[in-house]
Amino acid sequence: MNYNSFLNRDYKSLLDTPGPVKHPGFSSIHVLILIVSLGVISSLLIFMSADASANKNGALQAHTSNVETALEDTSRITLPLSIPQDINPADNPVPVFNDSDDKNGTSDQVKSYIQNEDDPQWLTVKVKAGDALASIFKRHKLKPRELHDIMSLGKDTACLKNLRPGEVFRFQIDENQHLQKLVYEINPLKILHIQRQEQGFAAAIQVRKIEKRTNYAIGQINSSLFEAGKEAGLSDTLIMKMVNIFGWDIDFALDIRKGDQFALIYEEQFLNGRKINDGAILAAEFVNQGRTYRALRFTDAGNHSDYYTPEGLSMRKAFLRTPVDFRRISSRFGKRHHPVLNKMRLHKGVDYAARSGTPIKASGDGKVIFRGKKGGYGRTVIIQHGGRYSTLYAHMSRFKKGVFAGKRVKQGQIIGYVGRSGRATGSHLHYEFRVNGVHRNPLTIRLPNAAPIKKQYRSSFARTANALLAQLDMHKQTRLAMHQ
Repeated sequence: MNYNSFLNRDYKSLLDTPGPVKHPGFSSIHVLILIVSLGVISSLLIFMSADASANKNGALQAHTSNVETALEDTSRITLPLSIPQDINPADNPVPVFNDSDDKNGTSDQVKSYIQNEDDPQWLTVKVKAGDALASIFKRHKLKPRELHDIMSLGKDTACLKNLRPGEVFRFQIDENQHLQKLVYEINPLKILHIQRQEQGFAAAIQVRKIEKRTNYAIGQINSSLFEAGKEAGLSDTLIMKMVNIFGWDIDFALDIRKGDQFALIYEEQFLNGRKINDGAILAAEFVNQGRTYRALRFTDAGNHSDYYTPEGLSMRKAFLRTPVDFRRISSRFGKRHHPVLNKMRLHKGVDYAARSGTPIKASGDGKVIFRGKKGGYGRTVIIQHGGRYSTLYAHMSRFKKGVFAGKRVKQGQIIGYVGRSGRATGSHLHYEFRVNGVHRNPLTIRLPNAAPIKKQYRSSFARTANALLAQLDMHKQTRLAMHQ
């Protein structure tokens, strides 16, 4: 018989038992023992209850005491500051709304963002490829009439006609989907603000002020100019500015040697405490093969800036030393064995090997006197510079559009592109320099200087030059003392 059947059987037997059940041998002694037992159990329960209550009260008092002690010792308690959030959307960053999330109009997120009637909200939209302001207005259910009124404000809003991907607009829209304000960053320094007036809109351009700070850099060339410049903390832009300043006197492709040194004082541009760009080089020194060159920037009363030697002579020469960015010099000035004619012949210029399509620049101001094909020279341009000088550029792949005979060109202006037209075995520029019709070596000829400091500015230049040279020498001495 299992346990369940036993319980069932016992339960049924009790239900079937008629009347009270009598237990044999149950007497007054048993009743007395039962009463005594109940009394003892009751006493024990009362005692245990009192003890538990006392323990609970003691623990509570101890915990309260610990808290009070901790609060009294405030030097050991650090609480985070609770900073209330500013709910003014004009002062806080605004979430960028992704137009791709809702092609049919304003998303639920933006709708909930602008639904408070007492607090008009801002919507930020990033311009996508192919966007125009009209399509942005349409996507966000802004009124075409408002766009028309804005575009009718004149030259201040002309910048809104040509948008570029990635540009950002901020719109303040009220609960009736009317535009209240528009903010557009034209560039990092100019911001267009448009605001609703009683009649139409008004536009204003805010110009941010750039803070200029001076810095300096000193370096020595061990492997390359660019590596030395990077080690000195210079950007590629500043390195190229330095090359352009001294490029009239130093051939940075051929003349640089290990151990050459440079020092710069230059400006940095900051906006709201953050550096946004490198500025102009104010003073520079370059020591090339033991020879020192120094250049100082001076801006005259007419706001014209240029670089001069400490004596006031222009660093800029009347001609560029090299009119093309080249890989190597493939043939120098003088007698050589002609690779095509297979005989000794005077090479009347310098060949600069470069990739096909590399821009060719006019080495000086002048007038184009020839443009076309010229025998073995191929596509050729000849420029006359005043009465004494002329330059020739040959083997071009093509001419720069707008360059023709009789056209006046400026120094550094692109006139054509490297090629291999005419008698040429590879892509290169053949460059000739002539003085009074006589061919001279472009690599060694002493180039004429541009105009020096004008007489009326000499005293002002002298003060500027002395101050810059003193700073340059101080930084060099400080650097030298640090390495001793």
